[in-house]
Amino acid sequence: MWKRTDPQAKIKAGDRPQTCHSLALGPATESALPHPLELSDFQSFSVFEDISHHIKDVGAQLVKKVNAIFQLDITKDGKTILQWTIDLKNGSGDTYLGSARLPADTVFIIPDSVFMELIVGKMNPQKAFLAGKFKVKGKVLLSQKLERIFRDWAKF
Repeated sequence: MWKRTDPQAKIKAGDRPQTCHSLALGPATESALPHPLELSDFQSFSVFEDISHHIKDVGAQLVKKVNAIFQLDITKDGKTILQWTIDLKNGSGDTYLGSARLPADTVFIIPDSVFMELIVGKMNPQKAFLAGKFKVKGKVLLSQKLERIFRDWAKF
């Protein structure tokens, strides 16, 4: 549904981000994992970096249309391994690593692999949600706006 016309052009397994190569996450995840996480080990990291660049380009327009803060809790084996926030409520929009600085309107709890299947169009978001592949807290209907953002990003 959010399919990029050429997903391999920007998302490749093994791509290494140019910034923030590793990050020691908070106490909850540090106890679950014995050493600092390599952000590039997660497929979703390169996607969020790319989306961040897109939001920097068109964020002001998106803030006017969306007016919401989304937090995405990326999980692995049932534990949150990364948190990303897409703030399209304040200023000219922002995407950043970590939990929402202001209360999020919608929080997605989604496995890294499911997120990637949604991004490349192998899975329908509505069907995945109804099948329990990921959870949504807060204003569920705002997820449709996030879906449009990902769709626009895929065309970018």
